[in-house]
Amino acid sequence: MNLKRTSLVVLFAVGTAATLSACATLQRGPVGNSAVPQPAKAVDLNRYAGLWYEIGRYENGFERGCEAVTAEYGLRDDGLVSVLNTCRQGAVDGPVKTAQGRAKVTPGSDNAKLKVSFFGPLYVGDYWVLDRADDYSWSIVGEPSGRYLWLLSRNPQPDQATRSAIMERTKALGYDLSLVRDVRH
Repeated sequence: MNLKRTSLVVLFAVGTAATLSACATLQRGPVGNSAVPQPAKAVDLNRYAGLWYEIGRYENGFERGCEAVTAEYGLRDDGLVSVLNTCRQGAVDGPVKTAQGRAKVTPGSDNAKLKVSFFGPLYVGDYWVLDRADDYSWSIVGEPSGRYLWLLSRNPQPDQATRSAIMERTKALGYDLSLVRDVRH
């Protein structure tokens, strides 16, 4: 093997090891739903686009300490969905942390399942809209492992009736509500 090729192989191996190490440090939480259901409804991406407030989630390594979390989705000209996640680190007025990515619809899913990428060309994250309000005022998002859950609302502080409806539906979908961490706004 020539020196240039050897260097590329070593660089790739080191990069892969670093990526795997970084992924291992993102602590995965417990399984909160061992039988994640298929999404309940089709999703109109035009209506789903826009700003969402995270009102609850299963804690995860990449959002540890985040408050005032938002997710903003948009439709791109290339058919993908733009993703901008924002949080305030440590407190609702803490430093802003953002993550920009993109998502593509999983064929045959009625737009309810997407694959998300925040790191280059690989689409590795599952994003399933498990249920939503008919008027797109709230959404329950999960993925197949049952370790991740996000409860989203168009309002940062939904009224008690809306919050109760979201929690009841989340429980009916099989999620352990004791693992839900409320997000402050």
